[in-house]
Amino acid sequence: MRKQRFEASKSGSKPWQVFLSIGCSLAVLVCFWFGTSFVSDKTNQQEIQTLHRAIGRGIVHCYAIEGSYPESLQYLKDNYGLTYDEEKYFIDYQVLGSNILPDVTIIDRRNRL
Repeated sequence: MRKQRFEASKSGSKPWQVFLSIGCSLAVLVCFWFGTSFVSDKTNQQEIQTLHRAIGRGIVHCYAIEGSYPESLQYLKDNYGLTYDEEKYFIDYQVLGSNILPDVTIIDRRNRL
């Protein structure tokens, strides 16, 4: 009797082969998840650093032109073109005096526990 080319094999797959393929699939998914999480964290850190530098440049630019530091963050937005996503970041801007560099703290609102 001749064996057909597309005839199903009666041997079937072994249980260890099924577990091996599931394990490999899970390993790939876990590696992908950790990789995207790592890249996302690095991107968030870089966004905060960029925002901090932009605020610092605006503060120094204002001091160089006007002779005093800006009295509020809104002043930087209105007069020096500072823009940022207010839903993502909270900026605590503490003025210590007209001739003392303001204290700036940036908080990522998305990382609240």
